Amino acid sequence: MPRWLPRAMVLALALIAAFQLGSWAFHQLTGLLINILIAFFLALAIEPAVSRMAARGMRRGLATFLVFLGLTVAVAGFVTLLGSILAGQIIKMVEGFPDYLDSLINWTNTTFHTKLRRVDVQEGLLHSDWLRKYAQNSAAGVLDVSAQVLGGLFQLLTVALFSFYFAADGPRLRRALCSVLPPARQAEVLRAWEIAVDKTGGYLYSRGLMALISGIAHYVLFQALGVPYAPVLGVWVGLVSQFIPTIGTYLAGALPMLIAFTVEPWYAVWVLVFVVIYQQFENYMLQPKLTAKSVDIHPAVAFGSVIAGTALLGAVGALIAIPAVATLQAFLGAYVKRYAVMDDPRVHGHRGRRPSGPGMLARMRGPRDGRSGAEEPSYGRAEAEEQSYGRAEAEEPSYGRAEAEEPS
Repeated sequence: MPRWLPRAMVLALALIAAFQLGSWAFHQLTGLLINILIAFFLALAIEPAVSRMAARGMRRGLATFLVFLGLTVAVAGFVTLLGSILAGQIIKMVEGFPDYLDSLINWTNTTFHTKLRRVDVQEGLLHSDWLRKYAQNSAAGVLDVSAQVLGGLFQLLTVALFSFYFAADGPRLRRALCSVLPPARQAEVLRAWEIAVDKTGGYLYSRGLMALISGIAHYVLFQALGVPYAPVLGVWVGLVSQFIPTIGTYLAGALPMLIAFTVEPWYAVWVLVFVVIYQQFENYMLQPKLTAKSVDIHPAVAFGSVIAGTALLGAVGALIAIPAVATLQAFLGAYVKRYAVMDDPRVHGHRGRRPSGPGMLARMRGPRDGRSGAEEPSYGRAEAEEQSYGRAEAEEPSYGRAEAEEPS
C-alpha cells in the first residue's frame, strides 16, 4: 500500500464528515439566518434616519431607540385599530346572522318552492357531524396556534434585537469588517455598504410615500360611499398594497370590499373597480416617477426578482428581493464597461429598406477572382463576363423586350 493512501483516505473521510456537519448545522440554523438577514435589511432601512440624528450630536444608541419606538407605536396603533374593526364586523355579522338566514330561507322557498324553516336549519347545523368534527379539530389545534403565536413573537423579538445592534453599532461593525481586509477591498466593501443603504432606504421610503398616497385616495372613496372605519381601511389598503409585492393590492382590497358589501352590495363593486383603476394608475404613472431615482430597475427585473425571492425564502424573500437586486445591480454597474451606441435606426426598432443591388444569392456567393462585390456585374447584362450561369444565359434577351426576335 502506498504511504500516501491512508492519509488520503483519512483526509477524504474528514472532508465528508465536515461537509455533513456543516450541512446539518446550516439546516438547523436556517431560521436564525433568515431572521438575521431580515434584521440586516431593516437596519439598512433605518440607517439614514439614525445617521442624520447622530450627525446632530445624538448618540447612535439613543437615536436607534427613538426610531424603533416610533415604529413600534405606529405598528401597535395600526394593529389595534384593525383588530377593533374586525371584532366589530364579526359581532355585527353574528348579531345579524338570524336575519341573513331568514332572507336566505325565504329566497330558497320562493325560488325552489320548498318549506324550510329556520328552526329546522339551526337544529340540523347544531347536530351535524361536520360541526362536531370541526369543533373537535379546533379544540385540538388551540395548542398549535398558541405555539405558532409564541414562535412568531420570539422571531419578532430576535429580528428587533439584531436590527437594533446593526443600526446602533453600524460604524463599529464596518470597522471590524474592514480590519480583516486590505485597503483596496475595504473601499469596495464600504462602497457596497453605502449603495445598500441608499437602495434599501430609498425603496422603503418610496413605498411609504406611495402607501400614503394610496391610503388617502382610498379613504376619499370609502368616505364618499359611507363605508365605516374609512381612515383605518385607507391605512390598511395603503400598507398592504405597497409592502406585499405583486398580489398585495388585491389582498388589501378584499377587506374593504367585504365591509362595503355589508353596507350595500353595489358598493363592493365600486370598490373593486376603483382598486383596479388605481392599480393601473400607480403602475404606469406614479411608481416610475417615485422609484426612478431610489430603485432604478426594470419592472420585469423587479417582478422576476420577487418570484425568485419567494421561491428561495418565501414571504421574506419577496420583501427583500427588490432592494437586494437593486443593490447588486448598482454595485456591479461600476465594473461593466459600456460603449457609445451607434446612431442606427434599428436601435430604435425601425427597420430600414434594403439597399438596392445584388440579390441574396449574389451576396452569399461573394466576390470572385479578387474583385469586390461592387465590381460584380449585375444580372441581365448581355456583356457580363464568365458567369457561373454560362454565357448562354448572359446572351439570352431579357423578358419583355418588344423587339425580341423569336417570341415564345
